[in-house]
Amino acid sequence: MAVLSAPGLTGLAYAAPAPEPGKKSLEEVRKEIEDLYHKAAAATDAYNLAEGEAKRQSDQIVALANQIVAGQQRIADLKNRAGAAARAQYRTGGLPPGAQLALSNSPRQFLDGADRLRQGEKATMGVIAELNRTQDDLTRYAAEASAHWRTLEANRLKKEAAKKEIDSKIAAAKALEDKLEAEEKARLLKLEQEHAYKEQSKWLESGVLKEINGKATEAGKAAIKYATAQIGKPYIWGAEGPKGYDCSGLTSEAWKAAGTTIPRTSQEQLRLLKKVPIKDMRPGDLIIYFDDASHVAMYIGDGAMVHAPRPGRHVTIAGAGSMPIKAIVRPDA
Repeated sequence: MAVLSAPGLTGLAYAAPAPEPGKKSLEEVRKEIEDLYHKAAAATDAYNLAEGEAKRQSDQIVALANQIVAGQQRIADLKNRAGAAARAQYRTGGLPPGAQLALSNSPRQFLDGADRLRQGEKATMGVIAELNRTQDDLTRYAAEASAHWRTLEANRLKKEAAKKEIDSKIAAAKALEDKLEAEEKARLLKLEQEHAYKEQSKWLESGVLKEINGKATEAGKAAIKYATAQIGKPYIWGAEGPKGYDCSGLTSEAWKAAGTTIPRTSQEQLRLLKKVPIKDMRPGDLIIYFDDASHVAMYIGDGAMVHAPRPGRHVTIAGAGSMPIKAIVRPDA
């Protein structure tokens, strides 16, 4: 049966009491809190993306450092070989060829010696060429490492800026909620549920669910099993379980449990996973919400999804159309 409403709602509008003069209505507070958490979610994605990129840059720097050490050791070995060859040539190559021929015991002996000398010169030239190539490699590695360090620093600054944005928006939203009395907080939750119900109803009234009849794959079933087992756990900023999750932490860990590694953030999930039309959506697919792709949930069938909504809320099942859908992506395409 399709999910039409949130728990405790019958589809009737919830009438909030009129606000006191000069005081914001509870609906205005709800919208303001929703906007603050939305901005925090967008900043969270930016933070997670910068963190992932920083890790990649750090790994590349480590790999380059290992290549530089190996190159330096190779250069030391090549210099020793080149020095030994030079010393050998100095000992045997001081006389001109004519004098060497006159002093040799036989022409054959001279020719053999000359051939060895040419081979030695060729080998020495090869060592010198390899030495030059290795030195060029080291110069390139150093330049690449410097570039990675600059990118790493840029990502560090992005993370710091995103973290400040997240902290400020979450703190502002929490401050708004903390000003509410217990009864107002209960009514705020009812308003959130009613808003989600209205959006879900409009989505279903479009007839979209009549076209959606895809079946979950075995991997999709495993991902859904993991995600729904987390219901009731709190939304925790930046968390990937097991005590709590943010929205993309839940979806990425659910698919990891199903044997498929997907990107960590909702924006990267949108960018890198296969997009499918809504009519082809099947349980296990991910629903990307909002124009900035700042939220993600997992479709579980019958018009419902499971997600980690926002700070102060818990992993729950809701209507798949309760927020503006941007795209559907498939981890097991």
